[in-house]
Amino acid sequence: MKLFRIAGLISLGLLLFIGSVVAQETETKVVDEVVAQVNDGVITLSGIKRETKSIIEIELQKGTKREDAEKMVAEKKGEMIANLINEELLIQKAKELGLESEVDAAINGRFVEIMKQNDMKTLEAMYDEMRKQGVDPADIRELWRKQITRERVLQREVQSKLYWSFNGKEIREYFEKNKSKFTKPEMIGLSELFLSFAGRDPATVRERAKKLVAEARGGADFGKLVAANSDRPDAAKTSGKFEALPVRDLNPVFSKVLGSLKAGSITEPVEADETGISILRVDERTEASSDAMFDEGAVRLAMMNEKIGAEQKKFMAQLREEAYIKISDTYRPIVSPILFADERTTKPGN
Repeated sequence: MKLFRIAGLISLGLLLFIGSVVAQETETKVVDEVVAQVNDGVITLSGIKRETKSIIEIELQKGTKREDAEKMVAEKKGEMIANLINEELLIQKAKELGLESEVDAAINGRFVEIMKQNDMKTLEAMYDEMRKQGVDPADIRELWRKQITRERVLQREVQSKLYWSFNGKEIREYFEKNKSKFTKPEMIGLSELFLSFAGRDPATVRERAKKLVAEARGGADFGKLVAANSDRPDAAKTSGKFEALPVRDLNPVFSKVLGSLKAGSITEPVEADETGISILRVDERTEASSDAMFDEGAVRLAMMNEKIGAEQKKFMAQLREEAYIKISDTYRPIVSPILFADERTTKPGN
């Protein structure tokens, strides 16, 4: 039976679990402490402690010394609490927009994908195995809920609106001034063999990856290696192949490893994130062209990307302005300067 590690299921930047207030032991003694009130929601001390513990555990698994991990978390406590407050605002906004069922469907899809990757027949069987390894599926569900909620709210309220806000004249003018951005880029076609860290000793997975690279470079059929070894759910069907894509759109980690490798070349094992290792084969490569090509969608996307950062900051500032946020006196000095940094920049008198 394949085992699960929580580090393989979540990313460090999204460890945003908010605990609920613990019930009172008596009428006069409160077990938990409310660090911040956000409209009808609360950020509690127990939730922050769980968040801190999770981040430290992830850092330890990445090889960071405990004292360094604890120091890093302590130095960023104000930022962590500010992030928790922003996430709570996004969750409340998602409820207002009626996105809960859409978010739930996306979460369920992720669980099904993991179930398939680990060769399990039912979700209940997977949940039982996760619990045996000390991982509560409910906790993972909440972590993913915050991640997906953020994505969906920002996509609907910021990205989509900004993308469609440009008129025909603006699009044409931008294209004429930035033709170099719309030349045919260098394209690359890839096949991937993916080995998951989930439930396995990372050192063992790394050794296995090295052996598979040696086999592939020694002349073994890469498609067959993918079908027999890859942990992607559709590996046997696709042989790990991806459609050709612009080299400039690659994850920087992959770009560095691929370099100028020619068709037929096999990369070294690549760890682009904490979930596992990728071995890539270059299937095809086409050179870039200097001729500009007008594509309205591509132009809109380029225009959106130039403004999206500022627009998202503006959106979050608006959520905070419309919300009731009360931070306890103990934490206000380290949280407020970070949480309201954008507002202070635009409104120096505040």
